[in-house]
Amino acid sequence: MKTNKLFRNSAIVTALLASLCCITPVLAVLGGLGGIATTFTFLEPLRPYLIGLTVVVLGYAFYKAYKPQKANDIDCACETDDLPAGKAGKPKFINSKKFLWIITAISALLITFPYYSKAIFPTTNGNVVMVHSDNIVKAEIQIEGMTCASCENSVDYALKSEAGVIKASSSYKTGIAKVEFDKSKVTEDRLKKTIEEKVGYNVKDIESIKN
Repeated sequence: MKTNKLFRNSAIVTALLASLCCITPVLAVLGGLGGIATTFTFLEPLRPYLIGLTVVVLGYAFYKAYKPQKANDIDCACETDDLPAGKAGKPKFINSKKFLWIITAISALLITFPYYSKAIFPTTNGNVVMVHSDNIVKAEIQIEGMTCASCENSVDYALKSEAGVIKASSSYKTGIAKVEFDKSKVTEDRLKKTIEEKVGYNVKDIESIKN
């Protein structure tokens, strides 16, 4: 039916909008598209509402698809967009219940992207073979633009990919990335440049932490 088809399409659109702010940082760091990382950050405050809207439209689509049909509904089924006018038989796949379940699965994958995005990043092997204790530096990097777990994973991956970085852990809630690195192999300026160019976020400040 046209109404159900509209709701299925709407669910995909709202789910995609809800996840764009989380997907773009990953594309930025893995695809070398640092400039797009913050393109959709304006959607982050709307994410809970977009997720809720996705659930509502999918719920209504399932209600329309599975509600018991009345006799007059069955009689006029041939007039819907599921079948060519005047013909009876199975509806097209794109209008079927199976396709609705596929749409639901895609929507769920889009919405939950931040929670499994870490698995998308290649494993970063240790870049430091030998480290002299006098060369180890700990620092906190203040970053603007992180809005979800995907942002954290993107920043961590970019930092850990730099030779000389031993550990890196960021938090979108605080806007801070904590990093431990070998100052003989990488500098604070280099770490700043890595975040800004590879991920696309603005680094406000880097502060060294004394052990």
